[in-house]
Amino acid sequence: MKISLIVLLLCFIFESLPAFDFVIVKYKNGDHYNARGEVKNFLSELKKRSNIEVNLSPFELSLEDNAIFQHDFLFINGHVPIELSERERVNLRKFLLNGGFVFANDDYGMDESFRKTMREVFPDNLMQEVSFPHPLYHSFYSFKNGLPKIHEHYEGAPKGFGLFIQNRLALFYAYNSDIGNGWDLPEVHGDPPEKREEAIRMGVNIVVYSLSY
Repeated sequence: MKISLIVLLLCFIFESLPAFDFVIVKYKNGDHYNARGEVKNFLSELKKRSNIEVNLSPFELSLEDNAIFQHDFLFINGHVPIELSERERVNLRKFLLNGGFVFANDDYGMDESFRKTMREVFPDNLMQEVSFPHPLYHSFYSFKNGLPKIHEHYEGAPKGFGLFIQNRLALFYAYNSDIGNGWDLPEVHGDPPEKREEAIRMGVNIVVYSLSY
């Protein structure tokens, strides 16, 4: 995978941006806390690999908390089904419509409930598969075959789904890939270096895209 030709321009742009905040979403009966270590590892890599000013300490907020509107990037991750309250659904919809970006990562167990939740939040705007040429897959590194597969949770190829709002990819959902676990230290899951590298690179792409479009 080669670094995109627009990286130099992006680096110039990022130097003038405020520090990037990464928000881990807390939800009822969820296990969001499992992502703390992997997210910190990823943020350290993001800082090393780009000119983005990065806040190395992630926030942890509920969608019921209006503080989410002080941030631009939310991370939804977990092993358990997601059930959102009416206020959480309203705030998630508002966050996305107001220009926020969400990266959702199926950590094996939230797929069915997450798809159902998004149908409830945007009943007239369903998620669709993100095509391989889409800028998200080429924003910093190039993934010509789309989303990489890090873990064999389910059989078959990984798929990246997106919620598009007026042609803007506002939410990216990684299914059958588990990018988050690939951010963890190698001894946690035993992933080979090349898989961890793919996961980190994909994460960098997602953040860079969220800041660029």
